[in-house]
Amino acid sequence: MRAALNRANFVGGLFSFRNIKSMSSSSSQNFVSRSVIKKVFAKLQKEGDGAVVRRGISRSEQKLLDPFLMLDEFSVSPPAGFPDHPHRGFETVTYVLEGGITHQDFKGHKGTIYAGDVQWMTAGRGIIHSEMPEEEINKGLQLWINLSSNEKMIEPNYQELSSSDIPKAEQNGVQVKVIAGESMGIKSPVYTRTPTMFLDFTLDPGAQFHQKVPESWNAFAYVLESGEGGAVFGSSNASPVSSHNVVVFEQGNDGVSVWNKSSSKKLRFVLIAGEPLGEPVVQYGPFVMNTQAEIDMTIEDYHYGKNGFEMAKYWRSQ
Repeated sequence: MRAALNRANFVGGLFSFRNIKSMSSSSSQNFVSRSVIKKVFAKLQKEGDGAVVRRGISRSEQKLLDPFLMLDEFSVSPPAGFPDHPHRGFETVTYVLEGGITHQDFKGHKGTIYAGDVQWMTAGRGIIHSEMPEEEINKGLQLWINLSSNEKMIEPNYQELSSSDIPKAEQNGVQVKVIAGESMGIKSPVYTRTPTMFLDFTLDPGAQFHQKVPESWNAFAYVLESGEGGAVFGSSNASPVSSHNVVVFEQGNDGVSVWNKSSSKKLRFVLIAGEPLGEPVVQYGPFVMNTQAEIDMTIEDYHYGKNGFEMAKYWRSQ
């Protein structure tokens, strides 16, 4: 992660909008919502060097949620963290909710993103980096998005938005931060190689919202904060969902409906959707390719420091 700037910063790639027709409305008139087909509670587990994460998406959900590979809600304090480690074949999106995360990689990128900032990293053909806590308490989300077979070996790239640069809108007791895609008529400047929507919603008690999602896309929500009985998705009479749950939606229909039925507490969740790649997924830890032969080659490239990992033998984070 490079340091967040006062504007979107794009390193090694072209700036572009992905034209996504994702109209939204606070009215349910004529809006047909997707139904909920699965709920997954994100259990605590250890990750990195002494860090703790709630893993909401793992391999068992990958077929339902193509192109998404993983979602972690992380919490980390010094001296724990995520020291030097490699990636190939996908993108990571890091969204800091509290504190800060300092990133540095073997290509010389270094900086810190703070609460509300986003780093969208394309690992491509190979990156080795570290992600370490900046303050005493550091929390956030990290999403892994698969890349298509013809983009897995592109050069690494970064897009970064500071909190002040993320487009925001509000209507009828609903606030949204548009990290990727479009909502309430505003668009994010982030270019998504795999077409993706990433929205951070906060609903006042009693508020409702209906977000348009392309019919063929896979979509899920992750509940960050909810009062008792507050988070209701898909249908106004559905069972409420508690915090730290992934809510998986069926494909088709107009999009996703949500109600905050708490009488006193706000509801906060992220809604994430993407166009399925429909390609084989072979994963070996931080490497995601299409075949076992490609994974074997990646391990060899990393071991011998070639094809994108030339600095693997020499670089260490500071």
